[in-house]
Amino acid sequence: MACLLRNIMTPTYQRCTALTRALTISKSLQSTAKVSADSDQRLLVSDSCIKRLKEICQDGSFLRITVEGGGCSGFQYKFDLDSKLNEDDLQFGKEEAKVVIDNVSLEYCNGATVDYHTELIRSGFRMLANPKAEQGCSCGSSFAIKLD
Repeated sequence: MACLLRNIMTPTYQRCTALTRALTISKSLQSTAKVSADSDQRLLVSDSCIKRLKEICQDGSFLRITVEGGGCSGFQYKFDLDSKLNEDDLQFGKEEAKVVIDNVSLEYCNGATVDYHTELIRSGFRMLANPKAEQGCSCGSSFAIKLD
């Protein structure tokens, strides 16, 4: 029942609250994160993420993060390289290593840290310490929202 309520109510509630919030400037754990305007919304960007983005985004592209319904825990992160900014996009990180996320997706991961992780069997971008996530799957790409 809780899962059904979460899937029905959370997207509607999150879209409404996303439109009413302002934008702010905040700092990441290890490096400065930039926001396009003032607000209480933030996304932290680790040094390893900035380093990797500088290597792969030399043509003006940036990392786009989207939160979608799906995955084994209800919501999943999607990481893409993009070069087109939309009206509702917020920018974080440094100019040569930007991370972009839309307002609605940021509501699901506000305060989290974007990291680049390398291990023997895989490497890739990931979200760490998402204060909005209650639980996640073992692969780290999907999560469930905390219900307040």
